Amino acid sequence: MGTVIDLSKSVYEICKNYPEVVDIMKDLGFENITSPGMLNTAGRFMTIPKGAAMKHIPMEKIKEAFAAKGYELKE
Repeated sequence: MGTVIDLSKSVYEICKNYPEVVDIMKDLGFENITSPGMLNTAGRFMTIPKGAAMKHIPMEKIKEAFAAKGYELKE
């Protein structure tokens, strides 16, 4: 079992605890995550599910990408 990421936490918290998540999310289509300003502002209240809904990225695709890197997403 890999690292468990709590989806109720903000993108900022997750990326602070697991910096490698930034690359996974960027590859999924969250290009703005690489901008420190965006991560420090919107990232503080945005969750992965909220961002996925805004960007029209299926949660199943996100779960698969994280699983491929050894992460489990907990809702």
